[in-house]
Amino acid sequence: MAHDGFHGVFPYLVSPIDERGRVKDAVLTRLVNDLIVAGVHGLTPLGSTGEFAYLNREQRHRIVQVVVQATRRRVPVVAGVAATTIADAVAQVEAYTALGVDGILGILEAYFPLTEDGVVAYFTAMANATVLPVVLYTNPQFQRSDLTLPAIERLAKIENICYIKDASSDTGRLLSIINAVGDRIRVFSASAHIPACVMLIGGVGWMAGPACVVPRQSVQLYNLCRAGKWEEAMRLQRSLWRMNRVFAKHNLAACIKGCLELQGYEVGAPLSPQTPLSEAGRAEVKSILADIGT
Repeated sequence: MAHDGFHGVFPYLVSPIDERGRVKDAVLTRLVNDLIVAGVHGLTPLGSTGEFAYLNREQRHRIVQVVVQATRRRVPVVAGVAATTIADAVAQVEAYTALGVDGILGILEAYFPLTEDGVVAYFTAMANATVLPVVLYTNPQFQRSDLTLPAIERLAKIENICYIKDASSDTGRLLSIINAVGDRIRVFSASAHIPACVMLIGGVGWMAGPACVVPRQSVQLYNLCRAGKWEEAMRLQRSLWRMNRVFAKHNLAACIKGCLELQGYEVGAPLSPQTPLSEAGRAEVKSILADIGT
């Protein structure tokens, strides 16, 4: 698929794994098809909701392969790449590029904190390993080495680093990024932010797990924002914000997998040692889904 700019709703896909450690190809394929029919603009396997940190290399490769095959070029696939070493990150980028993805979501894992130069070197090596667009991912809550604004400004000079998904929960930081790098790096909202507000300040869409379970509503929200119908958009946003809040309250994968199970997708439990969504959690998300009208 030719790159003409990523925008819109990109659900972070879950990774359905059976008790023997095999990817549930049919379940993942069904979810991909249903999300595309619901109107999403792209798909992101191996994001945080995809449990990349709990999967082995073979499982991650198969997840990306199934998603690319199921998508059939109908929407772009932006695959998550997470590693602690540059060599591993580059190998994953090359492998997923060969599978036919349309972009790379770059995630930095670090045991020891890194200097700004080390962080920039990591993402630069990923970008140099492919001609595909690269989305930077930053989540200070989970990462020992964050992408600082000066690092983002340096990375914005690399031609195929085109986007950032910032999960810092600091909307002011997003505006600082937009002010600093302009159109060189475009911003996607995370579930930690209010997507309509991010769109108002210049964001281009939403990359997040909740879009897996409320895809039609997420697309509707995006369309209202694009049309400048802010009053209608905020009415819908207020309704959807409960899903964002419950997502932040519970384990990410457990919450989205629990929602999808309630919707009839046999995605299974989050991978151990994570725990499944509690009965109280299931009751809470069931009530929210009923109110939203999924």
